[in-house]
Amino acid sequence: MTASWVNSAELIGVDLHLELSGSGGRRAALAAALRQAVQSGRLAPGTRLPPYRALAADLGVARNTVADAYAELVAEGWLTARQGSGTRVAERARPLGGARRTPQPAPAPAEGPRHQLRQGVPDASAFPRTDWTAAYRRALNSAPATAFGPGDPHGRIELRTALTEYLARSRGVRADPERIVVCSGFAHGLRLLFGERVLRGPLAVEAYGLGFHRDLLARAGVRTVPLTVDQDGARVGELDGTGGVRGVLLTPAHQFPTGGPLHAERRAAVVDWARARGGLVVEDDYDGEFRYDRKPVGAVQGLDPERVLYLGSVSKSLSPALRLGWMVLPRRLVPGVLAAKGEREAWASTLDQLALAEFLRSGAYDRHVRRMRQRYRGRRDRLVRALAGRAPHVEVTGIAAGLHAVLRLPPGSERSVVRAAHERGIAVDGLAEFRHPLATGPAEDGLVVGYAAAAEHAYGAAVEALCEVLPPER
Repeated sequence: MTASWVNSAELIGVDLHLELSGSGGRRAALAAALRQAVQSGRLAPGTRLPPYRALAADLGVARNTVADAYAELVAEGWLTARQGSGTRVAERARPLGGARRTPQPAPAPAEGPRHQLRQGVPDASAFPRTDWTAAYRRALNSAPATAFGPGDPHGRIELRTALTEYLARSRGVRADPERIVVCSGFAHGLRLLFGERVLRGPLAVEAYGLGFHRDLLARAGVRTVPLTVDQDGARVGELDGTGGVRGVLLTPAHQFPTGGPLHAERRAAVVDWARARGGLVVEDDYDGEFRYDRKPVGAVQGLDPERVLYLGSVSKSLSPALRLGWMVLPRRLVPGVLAAKGEREAWASTLDQLALAEFLRSGAYDRHVRRMRQRYRGRRDRLVRALAGRAPHVEVTGIAAGLHAVLRLPPGSERSVVRAAHERGIAVDGLAEFRHPLATGPAEDGLVVGYAAAAEHAYGAAVEALCEVLPPER
């Protein structure tokens, strides 16, 4: 007999590789192979072995052969057999080399911050597990057989159709399923657009934004030109002085991180600029669904779908773990983006796409967003009240929408406050971290405080700790 793989996963979930050799008969060969597997440590103490019938079927031997081999090893102390528990490797069985090998505990994760106030992260404990599971089950039960084959880089038609309806209703986006391409998030969308040369730089960006996105563009060879940001959003009038720039990346619903929406006049002006220059506006709809003290601000894309490219995702509304996003493209760009993705979908799970489509169609997504909007508004209000009582001299801005607030600090104090916060175990970002390295004009001092990431029971202590490190009134 030669080496054999034993696969009895349908019964007990184990695979075995046994070296069956020797001239003493099948029972002796099997007993020797099992004994060697235990001695070498390949079968750890406590491992459950296949039932007689399953192992006999896999090896092509009689059930009595397996039963006799097991009985021999039980008598020798290598195995144990109990009614209802099956046959297992004995706990006292020792591998070659001395003491019995025991699984080493996984290294403890590095201790994280005690107080989580980072921006851009939703409350992970609030993920709608029950509703998502129900949507997933319904989607699986109704999915056609083709859904379990290679994925379409365009994205499942079920999701693109559901997104067409949802985005039109909630964000004023003008689209049809053929203009939507599913991706794994905003960063993936940028990589497809610029890393694969569907679009080319230079690209104008807001003077304050995520450094991660600027780095991603830089690695793709795209030079970025900063636009000044004020209380009305990016000063898009500066585009006329940017030379060869034909594209601009904006967060018009809720400027990140300063917090205000792009003023209506500037929204119209940037579309006029794109039309006149043959340019393109790339719209990052950053946390646009979470608004508290103002009327909804529709997407800029609704003003001109052929000059505005809209990107969105579920990373803030549901979870970044889902890795699902979408691009609503000008029609002329669809073939290039699909070619950049390749013949098969390699990023966004088809089954997750089907589940999200069902989640949207059933109304569960709307209910979840409304529920989280109330929760995050309550957290924002707690932060504002705490600051009013403990640090009334600190101005709070950017709080009409989104998942974070900006605390304006006295000039020259940001670095020391951030350092003090980190020493107290508070995860929080300074405003300077988001400033473009080529931005001109005076830099403002501030903290970008996320009020979504902390678990509900831990939020109050996090706010209290934050108030203790803020500078006193001068």
